[in-house]
Amino acid sequence: MKRRLYLIGFMGTGKTTVGQALAAELGVDLYDTDAEIVQAQGSPIPELFAERGEAYFRSLEHVMLTELAQREPAVITTGGGVVLSEANRELMKQSGDVVHLTASLDEIVRRVGQDENRPLLPSDTGLRARVEELLEARKGLYDFANWTVDTTDRSIQSITAEIIQNLSSSSR
Repeated sequence: MKRRLYLIGFMGTGKTTVGQALAAELGVDLYDTDAEIVQAQGSPIPELFAERGEAYFRSLEHVMLTELAQREPAVITTGGGVVLSEANRELMKQSGDVVHLTASLDEIVRRVGQDENRPLLPSDTGLRARVEELLEARKGLYDFANWTVDTTDRSIQSITAEIIQNLSSSSR
C-alpha cells in the first residue's frame, strides 16, 4: 500500500471493525479519527459535543484528519460526519484511496441501537427516524469515494477481501 486508505460511511457501517481487520491484513498502522480526538482532548466525544458543540468537534476532526493525512501509509477510519466538510473530502481524495462503507437502514439501526457514544442520535422522533434524517442530510456526500462496499450481512473477511482486491486492481 503506497498511500493512506480512508474508510468513510455513516455510523454503524463497520468502519472501525473493518479498519482493524484491513490494517492487520495489510500490515500497516490503523488510526481512528474519533479515538485520536478523544486521546488528544482527554474527553469522550459526547462530552465534547455537549460542552463545546458540534462545530467545535468538526474543527477538531479537520485538524486531526490533516495531521493523519501526513502519516505514512495507514488505514484511517473516520467519524460518519467527516464528509460534512468539503475540505475533508478533498483532503482524503488527494492523500489516499477512499472506501465508502454502507449498510441497510435496518442494519444500521440494529448496530447503533445500544451505543450510548453517539451524540447525534438522541431524538424525540425515535432512533430509526433520526437515522433516516441523518442519512438524508448526508446523501451524496460520500459519493467521492473510490469504491463503495455494502457491509450488510457480510463477514469481515469478505469485506476486507473485496477492499484489498479493489486496491490491488487499481494499483496495476
